[in-house]
Amino acid sequence: MFRIENITKRFSEEDVPIQNLSARVNKGDIIALIGPSGTGKSTLLRCLNMLDPPTEGKIFFHDQEITAKGYDLTKLRMKVGMVFQSYNLFNHLTAIENIMMPQVRLLRKTEQEAYDRGMELLERVGLKDKYLQYPSQLSGGQKQRVAIARAMAMEPEVLLLDEPTSSLDPAMVDEVHRVVRMLADTGMTIMIVTHDMNFARGLGNRVFFMDRGVICEEGTPDEIFDNPKKPETIQFIKKLRIIEGDIHSKNYDLMTFTEQILEMMRQTGQLRVNWDSAVVIMDELLGNILFTLLPESFRIHYCLECGKEGLGIVLGYTGSRLDMKAFLEEKSGKAASLEDMEDLTRISARMIMGYAKDISYTYEEDRELPNQLRIEIRNIA
Repeated sequence: MFRIENITKRFSEEDVPIQNLSARVNKGDIIALIGPSGTGKSTLLRCLNMLDPPTEGKIFFHDQEITAKGYDLTKLRMKVGMVFQSYNLFNHLTAIENIMMPQVRLLRKTEQEAYDRGMELLERVGLKDKYLQYPSQLSGGQKQRVAIARAMAMEPEVLLLDEPTSSLDPAMVDEVHRVVRMLADTGMTIMIVTHDMNFARGLGNRVFFMDRGVICEEGTPDEIFDNPKKPETIQFIKKLRIIEGDIHSKNYDLMTFTEQILEMMRQTGQLRVNWDSAVVIMDELLGNILFTLLPESFRIHYCLECGKEGLGIVLGYTGSRLDMKAFLEEKSGKAASLEDMEDLTRISARMIMGYAKDISYTYEEDRELPNQLRIEIRNIA
């Protein structure tokens, strides 16, 4: 369907988002474009519908060179729909009017034909009851679904989606994902730029990993996410599965850590119950144990790793030898008295041991953080 041959997009000598890129897009492909920010993903989409024509190279659509001088771009854009992250709806038009207008102007449909098609599409995206509302009256997720319906009204062969959920909250993200999956099930050719790795993995048949203006690696979702080959891809995927940071004060922000946990849970598709265990362990271990045992001046480095076998927490901390494994095992033992039963550290230790599958501890005096504690979280699948 698309054949891309050695394209480069140069805005200036310093700004070259696409560099000598080649690729093929086949009919029926569902392609997720992933990679670090600023690596040319959105620019590639804009090159494909010639909103930003490439500076060098050629692009073919159905074996016709769309980069050739004199090519009718209106014909291209009737076949290649684009959905932007900023919606691009006309604020002075209602939802149905936004969908009708391009049909009347470009497809030469009658207003009744455009209205009927618009209402059909609004029903498909779950917004038939919002047809008379203006964009200002719609939520972000609703506006994005109207934008998708408007693109679909042109009956395109290819749909390009540029981070359609980047500015939406989680509930609205699910709304848009549902619609995109529905379109994918119809056999439409789709290319989507997304930072949601769980969505990218479950959506289609191909993934393009882009970095520094080129497609570094492409393959099936399983190949890219489970067995990447290129160093850039390996490093990118690894970062998706790790949360780490430093703690220098007892005013530790558990909420930020929890938000990070929830985001990684969504990205990796892991069960919520296992992530909840990680939050409990961090809260109990820091708040009721380490913060009480470490001196006033300390540093703790935490790293949460999501692997194929489950979750693991690694804590490195300053100070003299403090064997937290032995401490937790001793504290979680049978209470000897009422005073023991009221000991918060004992209660916390029992909770941690209940969530932990395995605990290991090492001490290396010459390390910056000599105490190293690893907790493998019990998988409650």
